[in-house]
Formats: sequence, C-alpha cells, structure tokens
Amino acid sequence: MFLAVFGGQLAFGAPFQVTAAGKAITVGVGHAAPLLADIDGDGKAELLVGQFEGGKIRVYRDHGTDAHVFSDFSYLKAGGKEVSVDFG
Repeated sequence: MFLAVFGGQLAFGAPFQVTAAGKAITVGVGHAAPLLADIDGDGKAELLVGQFEGGKIRVYRDHGTDAHVFSDFSYLKAGGKEVSVDFG
C-alpha cells in the first residue's frame, strides 16, 4: 500500500508496482519507503522513496495525465543540498 498526501489529507491507496522509465523501482540495499505527495504544488503527486543506504530520499516527478508516469529521479534537496536522514 501507498500512503498519499493531497491537500494536507493522508490516504492509503491500493497497492501497485511502481515503475520509472518502464522498469520496477528498486533502491539497492534495504527496503523502500514510498510516499506519494504533491511537494511542488503542481497538482501531481511526486513519488518520494526513502532508501536505507545513505538515508537519502529519491524524488520521482509525475509526468502522467490520467495515471502516474515516473522516469528518472533526483535526490531531495533543501537549501541546495541533498537531504539525508539517520538510518540503521
């Protein structure tokens, strides 16, 4: 299941395999921690995927219209620097 945030409201969505550029999203070491949220206010949910290794958060922008379409990711940044969270 995915936890999604829209307009400040949390909602669980039905499970589905998430892909980017036609391939399943993997984070290498450990388990992914996905969250759908519109973090840039464009009305489309970005996919945020926390990864155990390095404590970084991947951001996949939604390029779809009627369905989620993700491609390449960038790491979440704040103040121009990549964000990481404690892990382990």
